[in-house]
Amino acid sequence: MLVRWLQAWLRDVPVDDPLDRRNAPMLQVVSLLLATLPPLAWLARALVPDVPWRPGEVGSMLVGLSISVLAAVSFRLVRRGRFAWAARLLLAGFATSVVLAYLTTGFTAQRFEQPLLAVWMVIAALIVGRAALWWMFCSILLAFTCGIMVDIGVQGAALAFANDVVVSAMIFLLVAVVLDRSSVALRESLREAREHGAALGVANARLHAEMAERERTHAQLIQSQKTEAMGRLASGVAHDFGNLVGIIGGHVHRGLGTDDATRMKAALAGVESAATRAAMLTRRLMAFSREEAEVREWFDPGPALTNLEPMLRQLLAPAVRMRFSIATPLPEIHFDRTRFELMVLNIAANADHAMPGGGVFSVTAREDTGAGLLLAFGDDGMGMDAAVLARIFEPFFTTKPRGQGTGLGLSVVRDLIEAGGGSIHAESEPGRGSTFLLRIPGRAPATRHSAAA
Repeated sequence: MLVRWLQAWLRDVPVDDPLDRRNAPMLQVVSLLLATLPPLAWLARALVPDVPWRPGEVGSMLVGLSISVLAAVSFRLVRRGRFAWAARLLLAGFATSVVLAYLTTGFTAQRFEQPLLAVWMVIAALIVGRAALWWMFCSILLAFTCGIMVDIGVQGAALAFANDVVVSAMIFLLVAVVLDRSSVALRESLREAREHGAALGVANARLHAEMAERERTHAQLIQSQKTEAMGRLASGVAHDFGNLVGIIGGHVHRGLGTDDATRMKAALAGVESAATRAAMLTRRLMAFSREEAEVREWFDPGPALTNLEPMLRQLLAPAVRMRFSIATPLPEIHFDRTRFELMVLNIAANADHAMPGGGVFSVTAREDTGAGLLLAFGDDGMGMDAAVLARIFEPFFTTKPRGQGTGLGLSVVRDLIEAGGGSIHAESEPGRGSTFLLRIPGRAPATRHSAAA
């Protein structure tokens, strides 16, 4: 837990550049180590009174403590979001200390500490970049030169020392070249990854916009299908309202023609009944035509189909008879009720067009395998050949004359069924009518839940 908290704390710096933000934890760790370990080491050295201080050791202590101070400042800069300044300050301080160390002790005395210089070249290449790498390499060459000059001044033998400097310089040059290529490749890979990520972000945003536009278009399409269905229902609705108005008028006429309280009460009751039927029909049509967002719920499809019978009678031609076969109990389905009704009305409208001379439109509902719902809508109309049957669910495909259909009804039905996790299948032959089989996932009806409980 403590390690995770420390990692999160080291990453929580106000650095904008993603590469610098990735390197910030490492630079902070290095700065903390340099800010704490050398002072502790020199403190331990000072607490050992029996060991005398060697020549130049005090100078080394001052250089080491100076690097610790710079490391502490570097750590503070990183926490404030000044990553680049912190890295440059730390590298400049180290380069200065290396040159001073070689000027103080010479090249030979620092031979065993040379591998540590490669670490700082790695830090310069990975954290700052190739310019800092070569700047650090030049600082190391300067330190080597200063150290050799010190050794020659003390011991002579310039040729032997020069050979050592050349070998060490070649080794560090090789390290610098490898780090340079690796650093460039890494930064190019990260840049390409960022560009690819940005491109994916743009594509993702475009995809979300297209999905939102598709959903909006789909909602508009469903609403247009409702409007089209309402247009088909108009004549039947007008006929029903005409009948209800006639019934109301008859009851009013009978009520006005009598002084008997009982007959008057019966006439008013008839008026009330007819008015209630008219109000129910109006509410039903308004609820169906209203533009609303999809709301899915669990419901019993049996009563929903039964309640649709008056609207189906208004939709179908007078010469078309209806046959209902609804098993009980049926599995409950998770669907939007209004869209369920739209789906049934669209199929019924296609059946009505397939039977211009009249016929039978059948509605069958029963439990399918796996607690699903199986709906079958059949007609004994003209039927379809294989070529038409293969395209009936394509948007805008229609066999009706121009101006008599959009070709979207069955396409909307398929989209609604598939959105609910179901499937639709059509069977038809010329002259033998058509049957649409709909399978919708469901669950056991509420009565079974209660019995099981």
